Amino acid sequence: MSNDKREAIGVIGTGYVGLCTAVGFAELGSEAWCVDIDAEKIAGLQRGEVPIHEPGLAEAIERNRERLHFSTDLAEALEHTRLLFVAVGTPPTYSGDADLSAVHSVVAAMPPSDHHALVMKSTVPVGTGEAIERIFAEQGKDGFSYVSCPEFLKEGTALADFLDPDRVVIGDDGGWAGDAVADLYRPLLSAEHGGKGRSELVRTDVASAEMVKLAANAFLATKISFINEIANVCEETGADVIEVARGMGLDQRIGPKFLQPGIGFGGSCFPKDVSALKQLAGNSGYHFQLLGAVIEVNELQKRRVIGKLEKHLGSLVGKHVALLGVAFKPNTDDMREASSLVLAARLQAAGSTVTAYDPIAEEVAAEMMPGVEFASDALGAVSGADAVVLVTEWDEFAALDLAELAKAMTGDVLIDGRNLFDPKAAAAAGLRYEGVGRASR
Repeated sequence: MSNDKREAIGVIGTGYVGLCTAVGFAELGSEAWCVDIDAEKIAGLQRGEVPIHEPGLAEAIERNRERLHFSTDLAEALEHTRLLFVAVGTPPTYSGDADLSAVHSVVAAMPPSDHHALVMKSTVPVGTGEAIERIFAEQGKDGFSYVSCPEFLKEGTALADFLDPDRVVIGDDGGWAGDAVADLYRPLLSAEHGGKGRSELVRTDVASAEMVKLAANAFLATKISFINEIANVCEETGADVIEVARGMGLDQRIGPKFLQPGIGFGGSCFPKDVSALKQLAGNSGYHFQLLGAVIEVNELQKRRVIGKLEKHLGSLVGKHVALLGVAFKPNTDDMREASSLVLAARLQAAGSTVTAYDPIAEEVAAEMMPGVEFASDALGAVSGADAVVLVTEWDEFAALDLAELAKAMTGDVLIDGRNLFDPKAAAAAGLRYEGVGRASR
């Protein structure tokens, strides 16, 4: 492949991962042929409408309009490309296993070919690649190549993560397809791997590549649950978890990332991948005790918010509680496994009235939070509230005047679920402050 003519790619699935992957490669100069079974979504993308909130994504799509093609017809992608990146959903089933029905639909739709490859971006259980290659063989599609190339994009910084990754993981059998995927990522790789970026290249077997994604997310979730446990002990002993995390994070073996205590992790990856790895281990005959505790601690954090409210307010019947932020994290409208969903439901079950405000996620959240009244701004949400719970640490909340917030409220309880506010400033504003792992004020 010449430097001035990059290989075109196909992308199957235009959800979060698929769309960001297609746009990322388009930024590098590749044409991307994007396919989805959702005709309404494709029609919107053809008009330039972006179905998800991701900083910089709409602008990048506009910059690369000529390189991005959107269709419901798989034939166009097969005609123009040989690498088909699979980015369809693999949500958990009731049993805890990953639902691979969308993946298998893609596999079934592939024609016999000796010059195409499926490149798996979707998070799948270890052994999926082996199973797909077996299916290809049974269907007379032995020539169809397979590569595992897990994604590590963080919502809110996805395009930056794509263009400046820590590592690129490619699992294959050593054939042409793995080399072709590596060539696509070449500009982002370190000089050692022939690129001009800083990314390390991990070339390995398919099963190991599949495990890297699950293991990485499970470890990060474990780190979050660990610091949340430390925070809970800090509350009992009078220590300040912010200081504890700072002291821990300076140890290079530990590092400061994911040592921010809060009311639990959510989103499309951590809960699903932790459960999937625990289930995978169980299906293989191994009881992964640690991950069971990680999941339990994450649920405990949400229950503790209710306990803190009851400590200050007594019975929650007839109380008005305001939620600041409902998305699972800032800079996204993603509501998957968001803590706000659990909090709102439990507050309503306890007899409380719930109001909320989120800068971006209201449209998505309103359908998932029946009975919650959404306000147009933060002060509107807290107006008349007995208590306020900071759920999502949006920048605009950090800039709130706590004296104004206190004045708008009927009560004076502030539960800071992300340790965003200064406890002394909250106390000075006349608020009864509760953070996570910090002394009450």
